[in-house]
Amino acid sequence: MSTTSAAFITCSALSFEWPDGTAVFDGLQLAVGPGRTGLIGRNGSGKSTLLKLVAGELSPSGGQSAVVGSLGYLPQNVTLDTSLRVDEALGIRAARAALHAIEAGEATEENFTAVGDDWDVEERALAALEQLGLARIGLDRTVGELSGGQGVLLRLAALLLARPDVLLLDEPTNNLDLRARRRLYAAVESWSGVMLLASHDRELLERVDRIADLHDGEVQWYGGNFSDYEAQLAAEQEAAERLVRTAEADVVRQKRELAEAHLKLARRRQYGQKMYDTKRASKIVANGNKSTAQESAGKHRALHTERLAQAKERLDQAVEAVRDEADIRIELPATRVPPGRRVLTLSGVRLAHGAGVPGEWEVRGPERIAVVGGNGSGKTTLLRTVAGLLDPLSGEVATHVPVGFLPQRLDVLDEGLSVVANAARFAPHASNNLIRARLAHFLFRGARADRAAGTLSGGERFRAALAALLLADPAPQLLMLDEPTNNLDLASVRQLAGALDAYEGALLVASHDVPFLESIGITRWLLLDGTIRPTTAEEVRETLWTS
Repeated sequence: MSTTSAAFITCSALSFEWPDGTAVFDGLQLAVGPGRTGLIGRNGSGKSTLLKLVAGELSPSGGQSAVVGSLGYLPQNVTLDTSLRVDEALGIRAARAALHAIEAGEATEENFTAVGDDWDVEERALAALEQLGLARIGLDRTVGELSGGQGVLLRLAALLLARPDVLLLDEPTNNLDLRARRRLYAAVESWSGVMLLASHDRELLERVDRIADLHDGEVQWYGGNFSDYEAQLAAEQEAAERLVRTAEADVVRQKRELAEAHLKLARRRQYGQKMYDTKRASKIVANGNKSTAQESAGKHRALHTERLAQAKERLDQAVEAVRDEADIRIELPATRVPPGRRVLTLSGVRLAHGAGVPGEWEVRGPERIAVVGGNGSGKTTLLRTVAGLLDPLSGEVATHVPVGFLPQRLDVLDEGLSVVANAARFAPHASNNLIRARLAHFLFRGARADRAAGTLSGGERFRAALAALLLADPAPQLLMLDEPTNNLDLASVRQLAGALDAYEGALLVASHDVPFLESIGITRWLLLDGTIRPTTAEEVRETLWTS
């Protein structure tokens, strides 16, 4: 890996807008030097767009971005030619073939040129694969034989092998299981060049040197890892909220003083008129006094009017500094499941994926169950089987309460319908006003509830799908979520946790996100690895996390 100290990324007055005119950046300034920089922001804030601009995959509408040093880029959606061999995907096929030819006695100029200085390229390639837990795949298998997670790691191995000065990573842990994530974390920690990684993975963000928070088209910098960022942001927001309260009090005071100025002016006018009417003063003196009083009161009123305008401006500025990241707060009594009530029973089930459930396994009462396991272990198959979307190879699945299932692809939503209309599909007997009132608790208020599902950001789509399920009639008393935090920004993950805090039924959640699972109060952990067996959060971290 290169350690070129002069490598860096710069964006100068960078602007970008989509063909429909939607602006993403307008004059963005950015400078990223050596070390690991975590790029965070709400879904739709432009993180992936920024990385694509830096990588040269998009052209800016204005300004420029520049990279000093060689560049490597891992996009969010990795696509590899499935017909390629692993050594081709790593970019070493020609050098490797030339090495083998030289070893076989074909010491031609062409072969030496193909090898160049990479006499140890095969050893370095195998070391890169081993670093990412891919040692078993070797160099001769085809990419089509690999899982999606292995494909992501293979692409990263190719980048590490190329030893770029600057590395861009866009949501690299999406769809990786715990073992794969641990390998990626280690690779990130060992990086000594310039790294800019966009992520919502807290565990990954704990391993960066600084946080770049992309908010409202601008980047705010915070030193340290994600925990340090949270502490700094909380202090900033607390100070901003104090300023709002101070500014609000000032506006109230200025309004009161302006009203008093109006009252004083009115009284002076009334008094002057009274003096004139009763002829207590000569007309000339009275008119002069009246004019002087009105002029003085008018200046006083103008002064308070200006002060009120300034107070309102300070309030507007203070309000802008407070982030609008509201939490979901709702009561869901219809989802309540009494303790001990039978919710789900699996009897001698063997899943279509091949995993088996020994004997009888059941869920009772409002249990919160996490299903963990490696990619391909059958977690999604288990949830789809319980939801009735797949038949087991053998055995019986019995659900004893209404069930709600939120798949990874969020295909419960009709993209052509509004958020309100989608929710109405799940609660056909509820009035429009009731549905809107309930959606407001999920932060879909007014015109936001009328937006088509297909126009929503990833976080908004998830929130809309979750709202539709939780507001269904009958309400789900067993809720199943498949990798719910994939593609969600950090604020959306917090909102999801808030909604689940109000849920009073049984939960069955398949996820690789251990911090999220711990945050929602999981009461039982299950490991799916050929069979289903009880486990603990500690064992998950010690085995899947560190093996």
